[in-house]
Amino acid sequence: MTVTDELRDVVRSYLADRPGASWGMFAGELGVAGLAVPEEYGGAGCGPAEVAAVAEELGRALSPHPFLQTAVLAVEAVKAGGDAAATARLLPVLAGGERSATVALPGDGDLLLEDGLLSGVVPYAPAGDLVLVYAGGLLVEAEPTRRAPHRTMDESRPLEELTFERVPVRPAGDGSGWTRVRDLGVAALAAEQTGGAARCLEMATAHAGARHQFGRPIGSFQAVKHKLADLLLLVESARSAALGAAGAEAADLEDAAAIAGSYCSEAYLTAAGENIQIHGGIGVTWEHPAHRYFKRATSDAQLFGPPQAHRARLAARVLG
Repeated sequence: MTVTDELRDVVRSYLADRPGASWGMFAGELGVAGLAVPEEYGGAGCGPAEVAAVAEELGRALSPHPFLQTAVLAVEAVKAGGDAAATARLLPVLAGGERSATVALPGDGDLLLEDGLLSGVVPYAPAGDLVLVYAGGLLVEAEPTRRAPHRTMDESRPLEELTFERVPVRPAGDGSGWTRVRDLGVAALAAEQTGGAARCLEMATAHAGARHQFGRPIGSFQAVKHKLADLLLLVESARSAALGAAGAEAADLEDAAAIAGSYCSEAYLTAAGENIQIHGGIGVTWEHPAHRYFKRATSDAQLFGPPQAHRARLAARVLG
């Protein structure tokens, strides 16, 4: 059994046994918040493959834990920033799960950094205690003047509107490495999407074997068989794309992330939709979890831009 397999088993068991555990408990007891944090700052010094393994299990369970914005985006932003003081200040806090964090990438909001003061609004940001912002070519830490939680269709990933009214900032690094932060975020999200799509396939397959019509399981009918076979191919292809992004070399990361972001978003949407169809009437009831996966798939497909945006970025790089 590999390290990533062990991680998957541990995280899956923990989420099943303690569904109501806080981020501090989950991160502290399993050490997942510091997976990508160097050992000298209290982390495990692991890479994107281990991060992807945890992300896949969180996506499978529809976990609301702020792993993506904290353990991936914030940690990588601080590391890429290259500011020794900020690294020593922030990474141990993030690694220990003491506080969650969120990152506003360039283009996420209309922001102005002038004379050390930050102004503007980030309309949609994943919820997090610490706020890191790319503005004025720099990475800065800033405390919003106001946080307005959104009432979202997908309640498993809380979003906030962040308002900054000439708030003082603390330098956190150089802003030139933000594209790597984005691409690692896309890769981790693709792993989450793969986990959610795989769970949809599991639910659909189980229901097709248990639900009977005309004296036979509905899974024995050709139309349902074909749906499930198509979903299996889709999920395994999504897993390949996500693993490709997680294992990509630095020079290939942007392309691999764009492929994964495009393919996994659409695969998850399809799997979640077909899961509802195979379940029939029960699939659209509030009590059944199928609708929650569809909502998560829909919101995930917009988090770093829709699939079309990933393909456009890939085309610009490949075709010129």
